[in-house]
Amino acid sequence: MRGEEYWRALVSGERCGFPHLLLLVVLRCFATPYSLILRLRGWGYAVGLLRSRRLDHPVISVGNLAVGGTGKTPMTVLIARYLLSQGKRVVILSRGYGGSNRRPRIVSDGETIFMTAVEAGDEPYLLACDLPGVMVVVGVDRYEAGRLAQRELRPDCFLLDDAFQHLRVQRNLNILLLDYRNPLGNGWTLPAGVLREPTSAVARADLIVLTRCDGATTRSPQWPAGVPLLTGRHRLGGVVPLDGIECSPFSVLYGERVMAFAGIAQPGRFFSGLTEAGLDLVGRFSLPDHARYDDRTIAGIRRIFRSTGATCLVTTGKDAVKLERYRRQLGKIWVVQLEMALADPTVLESMVDELFTTGEGHARHTGHPPQS
Repeated sequence: MRGEEYWRALVSGERCGFPHLLLLVVLRCFATPYSLILRLRGWGYAVGLLRSRRLDHPVISVGNLAVGGTGKTPMTVLIARYLLSQGKRVVILSRGYGGSNRRPRIVSDGETIFMTAVEAGDEPYLLACDLPGVMVVVGVDRYEAGRLAQRELRPDCFLLDDAFQHLRVQRNLNILLLDYRNPLGNGWTLPAGVLREPTSAVARADLIVLTRCDGATTRSPQWPAGVPLLTGRHRLGGVVPLDGIECSPFSVLYGERVMAFAGIAQPGRFFSGLTEAGLDLVGRFSLPDHARYDDRTIAGIRRIFRSTGATCLVTTGKDAVKLERYRRQLGKIWVVQLEMALADPTVLESMVDELFTTGEGHARHTGHPPQS
């Protein structure tokens, strides 16, 4: 079992026995001061001791409270496409996690992509590829990245990707994504739980979206009064050849022996989704989230491909953007299209529309005093 898999099993309560419980106690000793620091940070922004700065156009933030995949990128894509349909000039601001660049830089002006996946980070590069017409800017400091966009790109609005904890930028609409099956984990922050912040941070949200809502049961935390709550699910929309653009249904792979590989937060869910889509999954290869591909990794994929008798490869869009140089070695690869489907998208759409019908509204401060 990989380290991350063991840690998730430990904090979820799947690992029992004295040694595991002892380790969990130790982790909670670290989580307690970490949680306190985050509460003080949130309080500092809420009362103005720490400065939260405003950009010149409406800002929509998409983020989560727990580590791992909750569908931030598909949600960002969904909102960006809606804004495009309304004739807005959209700039996505991303930290560029995994990229080699830290200072603000333009990944795409909506027409031309200026950076590679290695430079920009896999998710910003994927967004630039998947969203023609949308501009993408990366930078560790999202405020400075936004200022660069204001000078160079003339945006109508900003989308902050994975920014619930990036309190330096004020936002007009703060969207929090939580996993429907286990929205708050065991209630503990890192490293004793999956939460990036204490549960009191939920109060900062203007809209809560419970993702992966596909009929599974869930606990029912008490959500802040008056905050709209939506449900949504991830949908595998089909497959596209790595060197193509046309999306085909999964049925094109029926009869194939499929080997899947992924370097995402929870690859097991991706593999399960392929099986549920009717594919004959004979091999799988997991990498850490945001993993970089090298010759050794490719050799490992090829070895499993041969040993399982697989006839085709399938991966995620996040991985596909890093495979250009390995096309010949890997042969034909199919890329799965991941989409977000909301049960009632009109709620989100009306909240977005309101930002532009009320004179761009007023950017909210990014913190509230922490609750007990």
